[in-house]
Amino acid sequence: MNDTLQWKSDWLQARQALTAWWEHRGLALHITAPKNPPWENIPHPGKPRDLQQQWTDLDYWVATYEHEMAHTFYGGVSFPRLWTLVGGPGSLGLFLGANGVLSPSTVWYDPVIHEPESYPPFRLDKSGTWWRRHMDVIELSQHRSRGRYLVGFPDIVENIDTLAQLRDGQLLLMDLLERPDWVKSRLTEINAAFFECYEDFWQRLRDPWGGSTFCAFDLWGPGKTCKIQCDFSCMISTDMFQEFVVPGLTEQCERLDYVMYHLDGTNAVHQLDALLEIEALAAIEWTPQSGLPGGGSPQWYDMYRRIKAAGKSVQAVGVKPEEIAPLIDAVGADGLYVLTTGTSTEAEARALLHRFGWQGDA
Repeated sequence: MNDTLQWKSDWLQARQALTAWWEHRGLALHITAPKNPPWENIPHPGKPRDLQQQWTDLDYWVATYEHEMAHTFYGGVSFPRLWTLVGGPGSLGLFLGANGVLSPSTVWYDPVIHEPESYPPFRLDKSGTWWRRHMDVIELSQHRSRGRYLVGFPDIVENIDTLAQLRDGQLLLMDLLERPDWVKSRLTEINAAFFECYEDFWQRLRDPWGGSTFCAFDLWGPGKTCKIQCDFSCMISTDMFQEFVVPGLTEQCERLDYVMYHLDGTNAVHQLDALLEIEALAAIEWTPQSGLPGGGSPQWYDMYRRIKAAGKSVQAVGVKPEEIAPLIDAVGADGLYVLTTGTSTEAEARALLHRFGWQGDA
């Protein structure tokens, strides 16, 4: 078996570093830059003529990603991957019946649950348009990859975030008070659908090394890999989070192999204690909201230390090159995944990799 990708010659070293990161050992340093000359002269397909082409023309989707990957240098643990996200974040909601509404930057979801007590049980619609599009883009991209790049999971999303897509977030807040048993029953159905969905994707996306790519936050693990989240947690108390959300998250962490939680914004930080108590959760990523310093700021050092002290790995995003060394000095390299930003040339990226001891292609 070939241990390299055509557009990532040190893929073996990257896999080893990512595996060590999941196990709370060593530094995972993610650095990309424009590739000049490109890996291949793949032209950009041009501006989409309309939203339908942008989101539903699979040849256009794959061609756009191939152009981007061919013009990117992948340093450290970064790697070329095609994101099969043809419906925006939250694919599971589409598979369960949410109405997808196309927009220039994402796909929005119109709620469908208007009469909660009479709404039928959730079932994956594997004959629906959105499911077929996801399966088709996986098949197409795998056929075209030819050892150049990996094909990754879409951003499935799960748990109460998916229920909020289907029901409407404001109404769901009232449901937590007025029909808590109904909410718990629906969350049980959603979790069952999530695992069925994940398994179908896993059967198609498992790579030659026995691992999988979850494109959100550039994750790879040597097994069933996933990013989980609960943006809805910003709006509920810690008690409600424990009661309604933690059971489903815990089951995901226990049934999958490598799971990272996406902690989104300061309004969600009050749920961190509960997350740290989930033994099977391997890692936590932190995204500061717009208007706050990025993930490399000293403002977040204490949070990173707290996460690592609980036996979890950390992913810091949006870290500027000049912030890498202070971040490592402050929180330690072991179990730290640094997603950098602002590297403008391949030479600059290679110099950074050399500075921090990367043993691969630098």
